[in-house]
Amino acid sequence: MKIVLAPDKFKGSLTGFEFCDRVAAILESIDQVEVIMAPLADGGDGTIDVVNYYLNGEIISVGVSNAIGKPITAHYLYAELSKTAYIEMAEASGLQCLATEEQHCMETTTFGTGQLIQHAIDQGAQHIILGIGGSATNDCGIGMATALGYRFLDQHKRELKPIGKSLTDITTIDYALVDSRLKHITFKIACDVTNPLYGPDGAAYIYAKQKGASDADIRHLDQGLQRFSGVLNRHFNLNVQDIKGAGAAGGLGAGAVAFLKGTLVPGIQLIKGIAQFDTLIQDADWIITGEGHLDTQTLSGKTLQGVLTSAKKQHINVATFCGHIDLEQHNLQDLGITYSDAITNHAEDLNDDIRRVTHYVDLMTKAFVNQALRKKTT
Repeated sequence: MKIVLAPDKFKGSLTGFEFCDRVAAILESIDQVEVIMAPLADGGDGTIDVVNYYLNGEIISVGVSNAIGKPITAHYLYAELSKTAYIEMAEASGLQCLATEEQHCMETTTFGTGQLIQHAIDQGAQHIILGIGGSATNDCGIGMATALGYRFLDQHKRELKPIGKSLTDITTIDYALVDSRLKHITFKIACDVTNPLYGPDGAAYIYAKQKGASDADIRHLDQGLQRFSGVLNRHFNLNVQDIKGAGAAGGLGAGAVAFLKGTLVPGIQLIKGIAQFDTLIQDADWIITGEGHLDTQTLSGKTLQGVLTSAKKQHINVATFCGHIDLEQHNLQDLGITYSDAITNHAEDLNDDIRRVTHYVDLMTKAFVNQALRKKTT
């Protein structure tokens, strides 16, 4: 019997690797059971460790500028064998790099993200995967592009500071100094939202407030994104407003397509591709997956949705071990889940749940063995 372990993390309590180790230790004690570990992620925090599990790369430290221009040390993953770099823009241009009082997306820039990309190119990267969650910016990627040699000019041919506030004034893009190696590199962008660049559902109106923007700022930024979209359309022969996810990360979704010729892909699809997941699960009898909370959001680009999509194609049973399940049994069956269990079915309370999470994962695994595996073989 072949069983694939493909969990996400249990946020704040258990990594996907720890989950695999606990479950595998019990399953491997059963005769004629083959266990394959395939931890997954959907582009959120911790994704870099999952990517490294498959790429076996090196974590590289780089001195860059954060979103307000202060020097910081950021990190990215580089795998020499495959010439692949995995970069999380939040490492350089994320809210996590700023104090609350520094978060003001009229003034922030993705320049540091561009510095990470430039460093990866200098390392020899031919394939770059860019995660764009957690941004502190609303600059449509002009900061990133500036670090790679683009210049953004106003009507008087003066170079503008690459921040969100400047978008309304850009009339021309100068390519003269752009790194020529860019055209030979493939970029895939992990993007799990479908927001357009501007408008009521765009980058500014949906996300800028949480990045320190006032109502007046939001109107200015949205106007800037709309005006700048016309510049992008003219220069790159694009209609960026029609790109699903263009508004991700303050418009970096659009910027990555325009400046990097990148392709926007849901994070779980990218990670499954890196893991060669659909090949790993061939001829499996079960996939055991799990995450902290299974609810309606599971259908919105989460890891479990990616597992279920692959399992359905190959008619593989799926078992879910979760922290908490907020769906009825018939909902689980409709999703394609054959077996499910949750820590809250066993724990005394939330504190007990978190404090003894590994104990309850062991308990759920033993219950699965007794109720699903041994029952099936008897």
